[in-house]
Amino acid sequence: MVRPYRFSLEEFLRLPLPERGVELLRGEIYQMAPIGSRHADLVDRWAEVLLRTFSGRARVRIQGPFTIPPDTYLEPDLLLCQLKDYRERYPVPDEVLLAIEVADTSLEYDLGRKVPLYAQGGVLEVWVQDLTQGRLLVFRGPAGDHYREQLWLSPGEKLAPLAFPDIPLEVPW
Repeated sequence: MVRPYRFSLEEFLRLPLPERGVELLRGEIYQMAPIGSRHADLVDRWAEVLLRTFSGRARVRIQGPFTIPPDTYLEPDLLLCQLKDYRERYPVPDEVLLAIEVADTSLEYDLGRKVPLYAQGGVLEVWVQDLTQGRLLVFRGPAGDHYREQLWLSPGEKLAPLAFPDIPLEVPW
């Protein structure tokens, strides 16, 4: 019988893989699509806002990894994490205050594969910036493999992250 090999997180982290653009989802390796200029520009704009707004209140991780043990390694576009020392390990879901994905060609992958993993891991809140439809999809309140609350916002509208209800952010475009 032929079966695919499923990697553990530890095995995956030992593989000689490219520095960026590879994720491990439930033991399976996925190569990410190259980042386009619109995607990169929006990540830069989100990063500027998050760094300016949350300096000293939360850690901003730009296209850096975090893990959902035992078999998931993700590289979201942006993470807002608790202020902790991550030199010896990656953040885990209960330290993530907000995950942001910017999606153009990756929308189906982000919504169909990654958002359910964020929910299963217990990530409090995920925002997916949908470049194809010009909207921000908001997922809150993880329950199993989905989120109890789902919203969508248009560019220019404001929404505060659950972890910082007193700090509304404007949806960039």
